[in-house]
Amino acid sequence: MKSTGRAIAAAMIYCVSSGCQRPQNPSDQRFCLCCGQALLLKDRYRPVKPIGKGGMGRTFLAVDEHIPSKPNCVVKQLCFSQEDPTSFRKVVSLFRQEALHLNELGKHPQIPTLFAHFEQQQQLYLVQELISGHTLAQELQRGDIYNETEIWGFLQDLLPVLQYIHEHRVIHRDIKPANIIRRTPSTSSSVGEREGQLILIDFGIAKLFTDTALLHTGTIIGSPDYMAPEQTRGKALPSSDLYSLGVTCIYLLTGVPPLNMYDIVNNGWAWRNFLPKDRKVSDRLGQILDKLLENNIKDRYPDGASALQAVQQNLKPSPTPRISTQFQRLGGGITLNSEVGVDYKKLRDLLAKKKWKEADGETWALMCSVVGKSSNSYLFNSDIQKFPCEDLWTIDQLWVKYSQGRFGFSVQKQILQQVGGEYSSFCDRVGWPTHNPYIPDSGLKFSDKAPIGHLPSRRWVGGYEWWRHASAMAGKLEQCSIA
Repeated sequence: MKSTGRAIAAAMIYCVSSGCQRPQNPSDQRFCLCCGQALLLKDRYRPVKPIGKGGMGRTFLAVDEHIPSKPNCVVKQLCFSQEDPTSFRKVVSLFRQEALHLNELGKHPQIPTLFAHFEQQQQLYLVQELISGHTLAQELQRGDIYNETEIWGFLQDLLPVLQYIHEHRVIHRDIKPANIIRRTPSTSSSVGEREGQLILIDFGIAKLFTDTALLHTGTIIGSPDYMAPEQTRGKALPSSDLYSLGVTCIYLLTGVPPLNMYDIVNNGWAWRNFLPKDRKVSDRLGQILDKLLENNIKDRYPDGASALQAVQQNLKPSPTPRISTQFQRLGGGITLNSEVGVDYKKLRDLLAKKKWKEADGETWALMCSVVGKSSNSYLFNSDIQKFPCEDLWTIDQLWVKYSQGRFGFSVQKQILQQVGGEYSSFCDRVGWPTHNPYIPDSGLKFSDKAPIGHLPSRRWVGGYEWWRHASAMAGKLEQCSIA
């Protein structure tokens, strides 16, 4: 497929004249066979096909013919009225200034690099780095909505970019899923779908238009579904970007088109009503999203730095569990004690070898044995309540030690406390589905790169109130004075 795509690209050159009826031409043509316009841009960039269109212009995939490897790039053609020569000269002057600004912004790794800017046939062009990947809009088109943990990650990844551009006195004005690309990692075969770096595209040049006489007062720039109230009246502030970011977040969480979630009667967002039935959002995240979505500017975060600080304060990395006094006294060693004579050597050896799946199964088999059940039976909350403290301490500290603080019942307890005891938020943090899967191993990751608190799993938990096992275990740990 790749070779076919290159063959097509090599055989075509696309006319960028807005009025051309038959823009596709053989690549050896210098002038369009339909309208006669020069085809190469700046005698260097060969447009191949259009890849986007918006209120400010059109975007094309192009090839840089001056570089031997002929790399792909993105060419953005800016469109505006040319009736007033005085205004056009002002636009060209401001365009050059703004391009210098964009060149400076492009030094950030999450903003496309600006390669060139030029004027040709009274049209203005930007040439930028082509980002290999897919937009968040494309993720949503697949029905691939986000959970709370992924929204926290999204905010932590994108807010530093907004902080950067706001500190450079630039307002994006069009934050939305279609303008955020998840870069395909160079080792894409070994990472998850959402592990690529987020890249913010298509911004900055909007300022050029708002600073010229080409637009009447109150001209709207942006996407209506995502725009802050003040932006619909032709005004934009850094906090306007944060409003659009908030709308993007609730779209990612629900998969519901933004305007469908707006309650016009109460003049606010009713996004919680559209969450999937098996999903909840913690109060911590909900409060941040609500503040991003405030209609009044004074009630919103003022800029990217303020919003990022709020996220970082609310979502600190889960601390390594406090190791008990007995564990510290042993200098990191663990005596394999059991009140009922259970042998923990096999579990210790499996964990030492990082055989996480086998250790997970052995853990629950041992726990069943401790409470007098047959191997691999299900454990109920009542079984947890009567579990001997000595055995629970031994199992927990083995997991804590050999995972270097990532896994263990005490780790899960701390996470449950951090989310205020909300089970759905707890599941999002540790990477478990909120429902009880038919296949016990479904969704589990037996790796030391799994989310903190992911193991030991709950796959042997049973009973009518199986979802209460985390709080039952936390209560038992508290009773046993296990941190």
